[in-house]
Amino acid sequence: MSLFISHGAPTFALEPGLAGPALTRQGQQMPRPVAALVVSPHWMTRDLQVGMTPEPVTIHDFRGFEQALYELQYPASGHPPLAGQALAQLQKSGWQPLANPDRGLDHGAWVPMRHLYPDASVPVFQVSLPASLDSQSAWRLGRDLAPLQEEGVMIIGSGSLTHNLYEVRWRDEQAADYARQFSHWVRDAVLAGDSNRLRATLDQAPHAARAHPTSEHFLPLLVAAGAAGEGAAARLIEGGIEHKVLSMDSFVFGST
Repeated sequence: MSLFISHGAPTFALEPGLAGPALTRQGQQMPRPVAALVVSPHWMTRDLQVGMTPEPVTIHDFRGFEQALYELQYPASGHPPLAGQALAQLQKSGWQPLANPDRGLDHGAWVPMRHLYPDASVPVFQVSLPASLDSQSAWRLGRDLAPLQEEGVMIIGSGSLTHNLYEVRWRDEQAADYARQFSHWVRDAVLAGDSNRLRATLDQAPHAARAHPTSEHFLPLLVAAGAAGEGAAARLIEGGIEHKVLSMDSFVFGST
């Protein structure tokens, strides 16, 4: 099973909205994984890297928010043996990954995990998002990570279904029409199992350039979908649209 989770703004950690409780329910209903592998746009690297630390620290990689947000900790352990298997699997698939012994959990990992497994009982490790990735190679990365699911690893792409920070309005919950149209287009592609359409989203979806001025928050969706495979069944976790333009919809792949 793989998931795409919209992690929204860092404030999602303290303001769960619709998506937070829905993720918690999902965590309670799913078979418990041995570990979670998270690909987040907040760890972008030139070369593909795998986090190997046994006790990853909680990284507060944001500025200008209330102090309570910086005091939050997510004390999940890492899983070096499974991270090592991820490294080997990627090498076998033709990537040239590097082991990173010090990497903690950025907010693209710990914020959604805090809702999915509030007790931090599931080990978490990250695989970086290479800066050179595009839609096709993001899908390939998911496919190449897919065998880890047989070892009990849940593959999570953490991003944002829409991500135009220039248009965020913190106190405006009126959803922008373009964000709604883009989100519905993606939702239809995912739920139909239309992998070709999903991979073409950034070229074909309405308002794609406005919804994603840059692609890094969309590509984790393709990693998660790629891990599930062509035409995989999927289920929506509806999260609404927050701060006018941030769609919080998430998807569970491999589940109807």
